[in-house]
Amino acid sequence: MNDTLKTIDTVIRENPVVLFMKGTADFPMCGFSSRVVQILQDLDADFVVMNVMADPDLRQGIKDYTNWPTIPQLYVKGEFIGGCDIITDLYKTGELKTILEGVGVGL
Repeated sequence: MNDTLKTIDTVIRENPVVLFMKGTADFPMCGFSSRVVQILQDLDADFVVMNVMADPDLRQGIKDYTNWPTIPQLYVKGEFIGGCDIITDLYKTGELKTILEGVGVGL
């Protein structure tokens, strides 16, 4: 495992909720990342952001890590939850709230 993948693995293991996104929570750099941030904030979730635009190795590394081609990517307790469409669907059904409550980071 290369250094980037090790870093990704460490961040995911050490933080209950991690969002790999384009930009930051305060300044998202794409609509999909912005949407997921809005959802997490609406659920009062504490989450860590990894800005893939700040590091090309991270941007490719997270895609390799999950074998998922798009960003953003959300992880809860080390588990890959999905990208924007999946997160939006889970939010609409209430399932995301249940997942976050289950790990103590949501409403």
